[in-house]
Amino acid sequence: MSESTPTTSSGPYAIVEASGQQFWLQPNRYYDIDRLVAEVDSTVTLDSVLLVNDGTAVSLGQPYVSGASVELKVMAHRRGTKLIVYKMRHKKKTRRKNGHRQELTRVMVESITVAGKALA
Repeated sequence: MSESTPTTSSGPYAIVEASGQQFWLQPNRYYDIDRLVAEVDSTVTLDSVLLVNDGTAVSLGQPYVSGASVELKVMAHRRGTKLIVYKMRHKKKTRRKNGHRQELTRVMVESITVAGKALA
């Protein structure tokens, strides 16, 4: 049986809540999340940390870990891949084709901090 955890789970990581979703974040990696209101090369701090693993111990919040935060550096504002939405009612001659591209922000995880101590 295989587990659904990422293969590089040996290092520190945090699970945070951002833009209505939960993200598994590791230091020195970049992620695409929903558009943030921030300038490029600015720093964003996420305080809604649900879980922190420092490599040896796991801190689970109820609902959030107190004193934990994740520093993100905004790298770029991007747009996701195009999705085509096509709706058709057969035998009625009704068709509707619509496209959607999600507005995204690419961020780099600078550091994960718990109680003033940086994990990475």
